[in-house]
Amino acid sequence: MPKRVLAAMSGGVDSAVAAARAAEAGHDVTGVHLALSKNPQTYRTGARGCCTVEDSRDARRAADVIGIPFYIWDMSERFHEEVVEDFYSEYAAGRTPNPCLRCNEKIKFQAVLDRAIALGFDAVVTGHYARKGDDGLLRRAIDPDKDQSYVLGVLTPVQLEHSMFPLGDTLKTDIRTEAEERDLAVARKPDSHDICFISNGDTSGFLKKKLGTSEGDIVDSTTGDVIGNHDGAHQFTIGQRHGLGLERPAADGKPRYVLSITPVENKVEVGPRDALRIGRIHTGVPVWLSARRSEPFRAEVQLRAHGAPVPATVTVTDDSLTAELDEPAYGVATGQTLVIYEPSDDGDAVLASGTIESTESLEGAGV
Repeated sequence: MPKRVLAAMSGGVDSAVAAARAAEAGHDVTGVHLALSKNPQTYRTGARGCCTVEDSRDARRAADVIGIPFYIWDMSERFHEEVVEDFYSEYAAGRTPNPCLRCNEKIKFQAVLDRAIALGFDAVVTGHYARKGDDGLLRRAIDPDKDQSYVLGVLTPVQLEHSMFPLGDTLKTDIRTEAEERDLAVARKPDSHDICFISNGDTSGFLKKKLGTSEGDIVDSTTGDVIGNHDGAHQFTIGQRHGLGLERPAADGKPRYVLSITPVENKVEVGPRDALRIGRIHTGVPVWLSARRSEPFRAEVQLRAHGAPVPATVTVTDDSLTAELDEPAYGVATGQTLVIYEPSDDGDAVLASGTIESTESLEGAGV
């Protein structure tokens, strides 16, 4: 049944083809580009992001070719408050956020969808690579290399109900071919990478400008010795190996990785890779995209946007999830997101997600 839909058009090939497919399917489509910065030059420039002047122009050209109305919505203040400031505060607290996931949660599928519904639209169309099954559940895309169900795992059932993902059943290579056939100028435009609001890709430098510098120690977990110093614990993340600035090698001669970050003491603890082996993960309040489970159940969990799923036993409480992993995961940081999948013949369905609050090593030591 045709719907009145709003197509979020970033200026890239995926969102352009998604909008074109929605229009071709008979839906009443209106394109909208989200202006995420008052001054786009302060965010990423060129053809790599989704916040630039070039991107808005590319989105408008695509809408003209498709033959749909097009508008630009200023979401810059909301984006800065919900995504950029959250990025700062999470790093300041020693956590590692995922800003793209937060943007999906707070901007594309909350602020935009709320406004769209208020204006009488039935759904929001995006170029994410994911599928909705006949049962309404969110499922992995056909293209495993482009699957984005992980970053959509934070959606609520209501948000998912009012979302459309036209690309989930197609390979990325075929999307580019289709874009050329539709005479869309973005057919060969490079995909966006890294964090869109960091203009030069220098995350450490970006954080330093906001959070400043503060000298602290880098401590070896095996000996307790200070083996280096830093000018801000917020510049590190769990599992980091390079750029530690160690003044001397560890006593055993092996590489060192960041094991923990203590903002209050401004201390960074490093140690051998084996110390990153995580066997148990605890989250905060879960978001359920399927029927809530009460008893422990078997599932697969994913810890990063393009990470391999890990079999696990999941235990549920009212305000948390605990995943007992069948095999160890490495470098899991608080602030990241745990997404739970149920494998099936129809494609892995997203059951729930939760922000990682703490982890435990295989030996049971908390991190």
